[in-house]
Amino acid sequence: MFNTDRFAQVATALAGATAASALGAPRAFAGPLMDPAQAARRYAGRAPTQWGMSMPGVVSTFPADGRQLALTLDACDGACDDALLATLRRYRVPAVLFVCSKWIDANPGRVERLAASPLLEIGNHGTRHVPLSVTGRRAYGITGTRSAADVVAEVWNNQQRLVGLTGRAPVWFRAATAHYDDVAVQIVRGLGLTPLGFTVNADNGATAPPAAVRSAIGRALPGSVVIAHLNHPRSGTAAGLGGAIPAMLDGGWEFVLPPQPGAAVTH
Repeated sequence: MFNTDRFAQVATALAGATAASALGAPRAFAGPLMDPAQAARRYAGRAPTQWGMSMPGVVSTFPADGRQLALTLDACDGACDDALLATLRRYRVPAVLFVCSKWIDANPGRVERLAASPLLEIGNHGTRHVPLSVTGRRAYGITGTRSAADVVAEVWNNQQRLVGLTGRAPVWFRAATAHYDDVAVQIVRGLGLTPLGFTVNADNGATAPPAAVRSAIGRALPGSVVIAHLNHPRSGTAAGLGGAIPAMLDGGWEFVLPPQPGAAVTH
């Protein structure tokens, strides 16, 4: 289950981030944090009423200042798409990278280097990389967590690991398959993170060809959150983004990190 002994370490990292925010530094955590054991007890036995990718508490867009959109990349397991990262560096495009423990295990040392980049923000993508449910709901054939305690463990164990590796506490969480029930969403928020959804599915789980990736991003609206994948270097994602990014920039678009959770719009 989750390790409450490291709760103080994560809380300290969050406090440091809040202090940095007061000094004007970006990307600080701002919000209360519930003890993980308390969260498991509080939500034990609650029956969910909603299931899916969009519901109250899940952020899927943001108030844009003109033609702005946000790019997010999921690192589920397997390899790392270095060509995609090179494209981000070439065009100075920021992105939120959602990293799970399975990907960390497969790519030792990577998350520390990525977290050091001023362009990249690390998000929490879970420990076992499963949908977030208190009843074991399935999405795309993957069985989700089965209880409130399982939800806490899925979120918190990876949160502790990311803090230990990067020295920073992620503010965003995305479940595997981006599926939640409403009780799980409340738990995530109670642990001090905000579920980040999406409005543009750029690569359909890294199955789309480059032309489809480019076309999907080209249909973005101001304030869109784009999802694509970092863990399939043989897919069409890197080539598609390699074409879409300069086209969007030439069209007057700006890629930005999603604003602080308190300022984002929820659906």
